[in-house]
Formats: sequence, structure tokens, C-alpha cells
Amino acid sequence: MSVPAAAPPGQPKKAATAAWIGSALEYYDFFIYGSAAALIFPKVFFDESDPATATLLSLATFGVAYAARPVGALFLGHFGDRLGRKKIMVFTLILMGVSTFLIGCLPTRAQVGTLAPVLLVLCRVLQGVSAAGEQASANSMTLEHAPPHRRGFFTSFTLSGTQGGQLLATLIFIPVAALPEDQLLSWGWRVPFWMSIGVAVVGYVIRRKLEETPAFEAQQATGEVVKLPLAVLLREHWADVLRVIGGALIASVSTIFTVWALAYATSDAVGMDRSSMLWVGALANLVALGAIPAWATLSDRIGRRPVYLIGAVGSAVAMFGYLWAISTGSYPLILVLGIVAFGVVYSAANGVWPSFYGEMFSTRVRLSGMAIGTQIGFAVAGFAVTFAAQIAGPGGDDWSSVALFTAALCVPPVIAALSARETARIPTEQLGERGAREVPQPETVTA
Repeated sequence: MSVPAAAPPGQPKKAATAAWIGSALEYYDFFIYGSAAALIFPKVFFDESDPATATLLSLATFGVAYAARPVGALFLGHFGDRLGRKKIMVFTLILMGVSTFLIGCLPTRAQVGTLAPVLLVLCRVLQGVSAAGEQASANSMTLEHAPPHRRGFFTSFTLSGTQGGQLLATLIFIPVAALPEDQLLSWGWRVPFWMSIGVAVVGYVIRRKLEETPAFEAQQATGEVVKLPLAVLLREHWADVLRVIGGALIASVSTIFTVWALAYATSDAVGMDRSSMLWVGALANLVALGAIPAWATLSDRIGRRPVYLIGAVGSAVAMFGYLWAISTGSYPLILVLGIVAFGVVYSAANGVWPSFYGEMFSTRVRLSGMAIGTQIGFAVAGFAVTFAAQIAGPGGDDWSSVALFTAALCVPPVIAALSARETARIPTEQLGERGAREVPQPETVTA
């Protein structure tokens, strides 16, 4: 086992900044699709004569990207562990920017018939492939650059960047959703997608100057880079892969909150205003920007497992409160419980999983392990929206069943966390190795 050299001064901050900005731009693209799938695409790409079916099909296209993620994770994880984290970070950002821009250029169902939703699905698949490698490469980059006693804090920037991207997407969609119906459905919905062309340019400029991690360079120097990371991963880390798959189901909370709850609140059953509900998401994400690094910092002190469990168990309970609030039609109640559920409670698990999952694997298979494990779990989370739409019944208003379904999806993450080893104080070069021992926090070490 090679011991990596210390990261150059300032490099941990540069890596965290690159991860934050890149993830924000990347997930801006990803989340504007979610908003459009709930509010616009049923009328643009599907048969309006059957609104319920059109909404169900539109939400299913949201899940298509999650189905593509495991396939993308196999390829991008392999090359990330073979060629380095930096190359994958640049590639995924460019792919996301181009595929999202193309969505804004697609013809509608009225123009080309059934070809329109087919082209939409193809672009969505490209988005999913891109997202499969983005978080795993960014998390690996920040974790391997970070000081050992602050890995939780630095890796959380990837997820706070994701929330920042969702916030930006929501803020841009608020004025778009307020457009007159004819303008919204003709050209207005396209603008947020066209804006993503800047993603490729900005992302390339930011990430091309980032240095490769000391841990990966140490492997290259000693010839320890494995030719088939997947084979090593499944032989030595299969149990951790299963833990990450189970843990990744926590993302169902995000997709239900972001997509299904938005569709439910603006449906005829509740009748909330589109812009008002988008503001709930915007403010919840704004709170999450502060909550995520705060929870991650706490995990550096008390460990990953307890903080993650707070988020997983708390989210199962909080979703009942949020969906009940929507059913009442009380906007102040919806706003407060939405911020608590998504901005605060969910952020506990969301801010800790980048370090928690990444620390389960050794450097030579870390990107593969995180990419494959998370993306299989995320695939289920993506289609949770479609299942929720069916569980909600013909009227789409059975919120309690959807809340129960979401809580059930929080059980595997709890099991995964309880069965995992605490890794917060294990040296970076020993992560994923048998016999690794914890070291005390720097402030507790005596002279």
C-alpha cells in the first residue's frame, strides 16, 4: 500500500470549489427537467386528452435517466479508477450541458407526433449517463484532497452544490412558470434548457486546472492502478456495494419532494399556485445550503453513522408532515414543514453520504464503488416518482400512501448505516483496507 503525499496548499479548497460549482451547474440541468416534467411536459410531449396518463408518462421520463445511471456508472467508474478523477469530472459536465441544451431544441408532439417523446427520452438517457459519473468523481476528488479530519466537511460541497443547482433551477423556473399559458408552452419552457450551454464552457474552465489527487497519483507512481476495478470491487467490497445501494434509496425523499409533491400540490385535488410551490422548494434548498456543511462538520466530530441515521429516520417521519400540509392547502404550513423536511432533516443524510460511502472503499476502486452503488440505488429513487403517482390513486390525492411508501424506502438506508463501520477517524490511505485503525482528532493528540 502506497502512502500518498500531502495535498498541495490550497488544493483541498480548490477541489471543493470545483466540486461545488460543477455539481451546481450539472444539477441545475438535471433539476430543471424535474420541474418541467411535473408542470409542462405532459402538455407538450404527451397526449393532452388524457391528463392523468400524460402526467404519469412525463414523470416516467424523469425516471429514465435514473435507469441509465447504473450503465453509465459501470463505464465511468471503470475509467475514473483507471485514468483519474479529473478527466471524468470534465467529461460528465460537458455531456450534461450538451444533452440539456438539446432538450430545449426538441420539436413537440404537435409538430412531429410520437417522435417527440422518443427524442426526449434519448436526451434524458444522456443526462443520466452524465450524472452517473459526476457525483462519484467529484466526491472522490474532494475526499482524496481533504485533510483526514475534515473529509466530511469538504466532501459535503458536492451535495451543497447539488442543492445550489436545484435552487438555481427553481428560481429560473419561477418566472417561466408565471408566463401566460400559450407563451409558456410554446417557447418559455425552452429558455432554462438553452441556458445550459454555458455549463459546458464554465465547467471546462473551472475543472481543467484542477490537479489530480495525491492518492491516485501515488497509485500511478507505484503501478497499483488496477486494470479491472469492477473485478476487485466485487471481490473485496461486495458488502459495501450493497450498503451503498441500500443507502442510496434515501434519494427517494428528494425525488418525491421535488417532483411528485409539486405535481400533487398544483393538481386540481389541491389547487396550489405553481410559483408559490416553486418558492417552497427554493427556500428549502436555500436552507439546505447551510445545513449540509453544518451536518457534515458534525459528522467529522461525532461520526458519520449517527448523523446519517438522523437524516434517514427523520426524513421518514417528516415526509408525512409535509404531504399532510399540502393536503390541507395551507401555504404557511406547507412552507414551514417543507423547509424543515427537506432543508434541515433530509440534509443530515444528504450532507454526510459523500464521505460515508466514499470512505467504505480503497482508492483503487473508490470511484467505481461509489458510482455503481449509488446509481443502482438512485435508479430506484428515480422511479419512486412514477410509483408514487400510481400509489396516489386515480385522483392522485392519496398522500398518506405516498408518505408511507417514502418511509418504507428509508428503511434500507437505516439498515445500511447500522451495519456499516464508522470511518470518520480512519486515515485516508487506510480507507477500505482490512485492519485499518482509527486515529484521534488532531486536537486530542498530545505533544
